[in-house]
Amino acid sequence: MRVGVHINRFNHPRGAAALGPELAAAGAAAEEAGVSWLSVMDHYFQMEFNGGAEDAMLEAYTTLGFLAAHTSTVQLGTLVTGVSYRHPGLLAKIATTLDVVSGGRAALGIGAAWYDREHEGLGVPFPALAERFERLEETLRICLQMWDPDNNGPFEGKHYQLAETLCVPAPVSTPRPDILIGGGGEKKTLRLVAQYGDACNLFASSVEEVAHKLDVLRGHCDAVGREYADVRKTITHSGSLQGEAELDAFTREMDGYAKLGIDTVIMGPRVDEPAVWIERSVAPAVRRLAGLG
Repeated sequence: MRVGVHINRFNHPRGAAALGPELAAAGAAAEEAGVSWLSVMDHYFQMEFNGGAEDAMLEAYTTLGFLAAHTSTVQLGTLVTGVSYRHPGLLAKIATTLDVVSGGRAALGIGAAWYDREHEGLGVPFPALAERFERLEETLRICLQMWDPDNNGPFEGKHYQLAETLCVPAPVSTPRPDILIGGGGEKKTLRLVAQYGDACNLFASSVEEVAHKLDVLRGHCDAVGREYADVRKTITHSGSLQGEAELDAFTREMDGYAKLGIDTVIMGPRVDEPAVWIERSVAPAVRRLAGLG
């Protein structure tokens, strides 16, 4: 089993001026530890359960561009971009730019969005849930079309109309950046994973719950004629792994997920100095989990 790191807090004790050096150090520490994935949160405001809107929040893709310049091996992405945050043509262009400047290490993490306060706060439209899912599917189709070098033509959807789906330069990933769809909704989200996604991301709620979600995903794959094995399965774990006892318990827990076919656990605790945490907690976890799966 592989290990990823998700940075979700930006309240450095020395203030905003320390965030750049801290992120650079976190990228270096992640690669030194053998981490395969490095992501940041994509929100306008910090979430209520993680400190609230008055806490620090960086723009995600600017941050990933900075991390691209300070890393060389980890895959970079968001966990995840809300579909309502950016026009899909612009989002495809942004993800492509990240892929190009990182040498083919970008992934598009995307979901249906949910945080109404940040939309209302900055005046960004926040459609009803059913419409957000319609927009999510159209966005996935637009990104795939923009990444198809043989199709620069128009896109006509219910919510989006593009006269030209030009995307130059094209991504350097082969054949394109991975698409990771976040969420465990059984009727819509997991269907979109089966139809469009390269990877899914579920919360590490319990082995039993994740097993159920994967069974649902398998059914959607069968329905659309997709090989279930072709979808990479990832989970997000929020524990901080402080001490040997927590690491032992974490290893036992991950063994259960690995037996379900989970490829990557993305660790995202609420810490303000991720570089030190990666060195102390993630590095030993990488060594422990290398033999699982």
